Amino acid sequence: MSIKAILTDIEGTTSSISFVHDVLFPYAAEHLEAFVKEHYQDAEVKVQLEATAEFAGLDVENVDALCQQLLEWIREDKKITPLKALQGMIWKQGYAQGDFTGHVYQDAVENLRKWHESGLKLYVYSSGSVAAQKLIFGYSDFGDLTPLFSGYFDTKVGGKKEAASYAAIVSQIGIRSDEILFLSDVPAELDAAVASGLKVCHLVRDDKVEKQDRYPPAVDFDAVSALLCE
Repeated sequence: MSIKAILTDIEGTTSSISFVHDVLFPYAAEHLEAFVKEHYQDAEVKVQLEATAEFAGLDVENVDALCQQLLEWIREDKKITPLKALQGMIWKQGYAQGDFTGHVYQDAVENLRKWHESGLKLYVYSSGSVAAQKLIFGYSDFGDLTPLFSGYFDTKVGGKKEAASYAAIVSQIGIRSDEILFLSDVPAELDAAVASGLKVCHLVRDDKVEKQDRYPPAVDFDAVSALLCE
């Protein structure tokens, strides 16, 4: 492959799905109501609550109703931008307090470092907010990995199953689409990336991953490195 940049997903790709669902989501759910009520007047929080109220058709002054709506979205695993932003704020507090560290697979860390040293540009695209992305890599089990990345993208650029999102990312990165490799465990995301001209690789770290035969599979980042050398 003639690749100049790698765009990677997080959940199921650089990091375990269980960390997100068994650690981060429950932590946000447990602390959301107290966090919102304590920081309701903070400018950043207020912006996200106003967006929540508009999206859900609720009264922005009804904090209890807003909290219940946000908790319902967490239970339903909704990819809604204000929810992701608030979760990121809560997780920032948890990381800073040492309540947990960000899970990143060792093979991902080793290869991300190798790719960075070789001159490849590295980017992240996740449904989690950019702030949350920086936290998982900034407070990772292997220390601060954020210097490895040249940029981050979230749902503000568009949904991960929409081709237009990848076209927008290509435009911002400034590298030809066929020189960018996108890594994800979700075939529908790979389909969207291919529709915008990107090269793709399907991460299949466990048996729960949806199988497909359209794109090259990789059980880990060592396998991705092998594909890059072909």
